[in-house]
Amino acid sequence: MVIKVTVCRKAHFNAAHRLYRDDWSAEQNAAIYGVCANPNFHGHNYNLTVRVLGPIDPETGYVMDLKILGSLIETEVVQKLDHKNLNLDVPEFKTLVPTAEHIAVVIWKFLRPHLDESLQLSVCLFETERNFVEFDGLGLGTGSDNSGGKLASRKQIAD
Repeated sequence: MVIKVTVCRKAHFNAAHRLYRDDWSAEQNAAIYGVCANPNFHGHNYNLTVRVLGPIDPETGYVMDLKILGSLIETEVVQKLDHKNLNLDVPEFKTLVPTAEHIAVVIWKFLRPHLDESLQLSVCLFETERNFVEFDGLGLGTGSDNSGGKLASRKQIAD
């Protein structure tokens, strides 16, 4: 039996967005997205935890070198999203409403191609202290161990 361990790395970025669908009326957008549909945008201080699950390398003792994971998160996530207007500055959101769920999927897609296929990847994105989403790639059909299933739902901790 192969022992598998999850290694984690945290990151932080700030971004603005607007939750809005062009094919809906302003009234419908307001009814669904509330104040998040504000035409002047709003921002969040996002906290991200990236988890990589895999076997421990018998030579290094690592699942993955966390310095490498940190550099990958910096170049593939932080530099692409930090201090950006997600709707206007990030091509992936030209056709996606930048909900926390979609942002988590996009981050996963940014990172997955850079990891060994034997490693499983999941991301946990905190939009606020109480609202966060997790995505592990299930449902995308990537052929990796975490390639079929569904998005985790929003989790909210009650006050």
